[in-house]
Amino acid sequence: MANVNPLSNPKGVKLRCELCHSPAHIQCTDCKVTYYCDADHQLADWTSIHEKICQLLIPVRATFPFLNSAEERTHSVEQLLQRKKHLIEVTTKEAQRILYEGRHEIVIPAATHALSFSIDVYGLTSVELVPVYLILAEANIGLGNLAQAEEYLSHASWTVLKTAECSNIIRAKLYRNLGLLYSAKGQFEDSLYYLSNDVYYGSTVSGPNNITTSGGYFHMANIFFRQNKMVIADSLYSEVTDIWHSHLSRLVDGQIQTSSRSDSVWLDDADQESLDENQDAEALQMLNAIFDIRQQASNKEPAKMAKILHGLTMLFFLSRDFSKAHEWGKKLLQITQQLPKNEKSDSIVVLIENIERKLSTKQVTSP
Repeated sequence: MANVNPLSNPKGVKLRCELCHSPAHIQCTDCKVTYYCDADHQLADWTSIHEKICQLLIPVRATFPFLNSAEERTHSVEQLLQRKKHLIEVTTKEAQRILYEGRHEIVIPAATHALSFSIDVYGLTSVELVPVYLILAEANIGLGNLAQAEEYLSHASWTVLKTAECSNIIRAKLYRNLGLLYSAKGQFEDSLYYLSNDVYYGSTVSGPNNITTSGGYFHMANIFFRQNKMVIADSLYSEVTDIWHSHLSRLVDGQIQTSSRSDSVWLDDADQESLDENQDAEALQMLNAIFDIRQQASNKEPAKMAKILHGLTMLFFLSRDFSKAHEWGKKLLQITQQLPKNEKSDSIVVLIENIERKLSTKQVTSP
């Protein structure tokens, strides 16, 4: 992290903290365009997002140069706009990734940056702000700040209501967050209503058995689990597992077929379907939670345990963490010993072989 740089504010210039907008007293010594009220807020921002965008902020916040021609000015304005849009993309993706990891407090600075740049670029009433409102709402739900979460969701709901062309994906995400809010309040019937709407709107885009709907099923399962309605919860957890297992199996098959034609540790192909960082984090969040629930159950059903372990093994394989893939693969092989012969999958054997090959190749090529 950049060192604290005490400020002596120039006369008439009001410098504000990046996080709380209080009067700023210190400056980031790397970019020199970001200010904080104290070292705690500087550390919080650095941990969340500033380390990744420090240098990107310089051309955005630097003094606008004097340009002679209209053509130069138009080009400069367009370049500035593109830089701000890039910052929106970086900060939003990072905030979402951290959110899936469950680090709710660290989400806030990154999402606050995303919201600030989104307002600057698109205006206060644009639907482009809704995804960031939803990230901030979910982070505050996780922190127990329900009044603040409700405020963000109110902004998001009003914007969606006024925007006729709003996509069903955004509507699904809005309903998911409303479901999470009411779940946090203990109002389970309302929560299930909103989560079922999440699944409905997600289904209109990708179908009911797509990874976009899996989150709605997962959170509904959590509610039934909390109500001790284990049969329904178990059925929904199985649905989530099946959706991700099917999706990951397709990706793994494609990667194995592609990389089998190369001796490299991994073969990147622009046409090869893959998981992005947020999908990877979301899958890990859900599959880990379901594994823990299955592991703690008094009656551990080997077939269900095998499927969730297979999913986690494939997930780490696709994220190129071959050591963890191997670790989960060993657990998978152990549980498959309890399955009838006709329920054992050849794809598991192929996956384990590829993990071991990747590990050995990586060890050989490592300096």
